[in-house]
Amino acid sequence: MRLLRLAIRGFRNLADGVLEVPSRGFALVGRNGQGKTNLLEAAYYPVLLRSFRGAADSELVAFGGPGFHVEATFGGEAAGSLAATFVAAGRRKRVTIDDVEERRLTAAIGRWLAVVFLPGDVALAGGPALERRRYLDRMLSLAEPAYLRALLRYRGALARRNAALRQQQGDVARACEPILASEGALLVERRVAWIVAAGGTFADELAGLDEPGHPTLGYKGRAELAQPEAWSEAFAGSFATDRARGSTTIGPHRDDVTLAIDGQPLRVFGSTGQLRSAAIALKLLELATLRERRGIEPALLLDDVFAELDTERQRRLAARLMSEGPRQLFVTAPRIDELPAQLELPRWAMDGGRATPGRESA
Repeated sequence: MRLLRLAIRGFRNLADGVLEVPSRGFALVGRNGQGKTNLLEAAYYPVLLRSFRGAADSELVAFGGPGFHVEATFGGEAAGSLAATFVAAGRRKRVTIDDVEERRLTAAIGRWLAVVFLPGDVALAGGPALERRRYLDRMLSLAEPAYLRALLRYRGALARRNAALRQQQGDVARACEPILASEGALLVERRVAWIVAAGGTFADELAGLDEPGHPTLGYKGRAELAQPEAWSEAFAGSFATDRARGSTTIGPHRDDVTLAIDGQPLRVFGSTGQLRSAAIALKLLELATLRERRGIEPALLLDDVFAELDTERQRRLAARLMSEGPRQLFVTAPRIDELPAQLELPRWAMDGGRATPGRESA
């Protein structure tokens, strides 16, 4: 599945227009502030129909503009188009698939598959548990519609139970527990199964980036909650604490993924280089998971990924990115000399919000 064409109007500082995208993608070079990350954001928007930076739709509108429009046209598997139009007045969003309006946004999520790496994604290895939970939930939701449905139902029931706990409505809180048990069990089961299956690949990816030692992945949480029947006892044991705190203290919304090398947690003992390599490895795992589960090769969007990597790690990563199949890559860098020679992609220039193909420097 390849991005063939990207139409943009009124999106951040990007120039309005249509980009005809090379089959292998491109390396986008330009000074900071010229719109490189914004272009990746526009390309990724059709994946989840929201910003990969967590920005509200209203924040994506060009300054003083009435709204924005992003339309992606795909070739290969599941060829077609997906468009999203946001109108700032009334904060209305309209999504179409192959020019037919889709009123259920969840039906459009994952129509275009891509994985994105941002400099801030180092927090996947060194940041709080929330970052790793978001990673799992995004990846598994795109990989499996049943996970997304369970996640949405779980979050809805969790919000209702927490509100009831804050209002001291014990009966209402208990009424939410069966949904939390059934949907939460699916989330825990799928997460734990992914961790078990992905551990070896995680180690291989880090070794490929020249990271020594023995890396491991683990799941930090109550794995027994993968069984719906285990929730009743767990809720009974935590109810007094939950009521006192006004929030639910058990469940997958509290869990974490542990990353370690030679038994030492990366979050505590990892160097800057190790944290960055581990984050990149997790993104490559996400790519592999989506490919395996969906039977589609996702695009890979990498924002300044080679920064803070030494020359050998840059070389290894570039060779790794170019080694597998017909993957479409989009890579950004502030200067052309920051792109390894092994990264054999067309060089595009970014200046003043406009991407220009066929130029060797910005």
